[in-house]
Amino acid sequence: MPPDYAPAPSNAQPVSIGIDFGTSNTVVAFAHGDGQAEALAFDHDGTISKGFITALCFWEDREKGGLATRVEGGPWAIDQFLDGSTALRFIQSFKTFAASATFHETRIFRERYQFEDLLAAFLRTLVRHADARLDLSSSNIVIGRPVTFAGRQPDDALAMQRYRSAFERLGVREPTYVYEPVGAAFFYARNLKRDATVLVADFGGGTSDFSVMRFEQAAGRLRAEPLGHAGVGIAGDAFDYSIVDRIVSPRLGKGSRFRSFDKELAIPNHYYANLARWHQLAMMKSNGDLKGLRDLARTAIEPEKLEKFIEIIEFDMGFALYSAVSKAKIALSSQDEAAFEFTGGDIDIRATIKRKDFERWIAPDVAKIETAVDEVLARSATPAREIERVFLTGGTSFVPAIRRLFAERFGEERLVSTDQFESIAYGLALIGQDAQRQRWAA
Repeated sequence: MPPDYAPAPSNAQPVSIGIDFGTSNTVVAFAHGDGQAEALAFDHDGTISKGFITALCFWEDREKGGLATRVEGGPWAIDQFLDGSTALRFIQSFKTFAASATFHETRIFRERYQFEDLLAAFLRTLVRHADARLDLSSSNIVIGRPVTFAGRQPDDALAMQRYRSAFERLGVREPTYVYEPVGAAFFYARNLKRDATVLVADFGGGTSDFSVMRFEQAAGRLRAEPLGHAGVGIAGDAFDYSIVDRIVSPRLGKGSRFRSFDKELAIPNHYYANLARWHQLAMMKSNGDLKGLRDLARTAIEPEKLEKFIEIIEFDMGFALYSAVSKAKIALSSQDEAAFEFTGGDIDIRATIKRKDFERWIAPDVAKIETAVDEVLARSATPAREIERVFLTGGTSFVPAIRRLFAERFGEERLVSTDQFESIAYGLALIGQDAQRQRWAA
């Protein structure tokens, strides 16, 4: 059911829009003056979804004046990619480049695209598939942003400059930017019956964000005050890669060797870094990596492994690979072991993954997440014993190692989880109904 909690009544616009631009999925929600909220649903070949996959696919069509570049987004982008009947460029999870000062642009056919160009193109496809239900130029807009952007040295100011530039192209004027876990907190707060100090943990695809919120009853209504925020650029994608790196990469030649004159050298690891996200494999066709792998295969000690890697790239099997990874990871959330199976063409990779091994692989990332939890408690000046509820949201919150981290720190009885990935967008839209919504601005 949509949330029925809203901030204090206001003279805000009758409808406000919350946009949760995510690494893997983007969700848009509407909130009304009556405190109700609903998510924008998309009809993709008869399948109704409230999430719009954060992906773009560019291809060329021949017109009277020559070649024209076309673009699709969401599940329609994946359709175009899998069709593969023409030259194309597929891009997913590009949110992870928002705060990267080293990412200046990418070339797509004959055009150059900066991050803001990609985001604007994606938003246009989203609006188009909303079928006139979404007008970004005439509504009160609240946009979510991570507490900490993904990347090694994220530039927060640069990311926000890029966000503003992209949204302005869609007609968005003076939006309110709110930390994503604060949006999730507003979603959760509809269930609170008394005053409480709440830790909200939002696990996305690229970042894990945390906020401590104080909720209090005042004049019969629930008021909220953010006490502190923290985050880390690690989340579900990193856990996926731990499976790829241990199970898949060695079978594709990682760790093997090749001959160079009278020496044996290790296959360079940088080729396997592209396996961190499946869409990057398609880029290897045009950036020289595929040619490099073919050259290495001629002198490799185990050429058959590199030939399988080449096959995955040539036949665009990255999507199927990561579907197999995701299936195994989800199974490990409820089972002590899971079967991993990835087949296609001459490739047949099968393995049994034990949960204890998976947890050992992700232990360094879990430790970094725990450090971020320490930081949010310190910044909010709130000891763990004073946290009365812990609201966990996002698919990674169901990973047993993550849940155990919070249970050991705060007690299992304080934990509340939801698999409703619309929660952030709902909360953002509801914040838009608050006459003092700027106080929530990040």
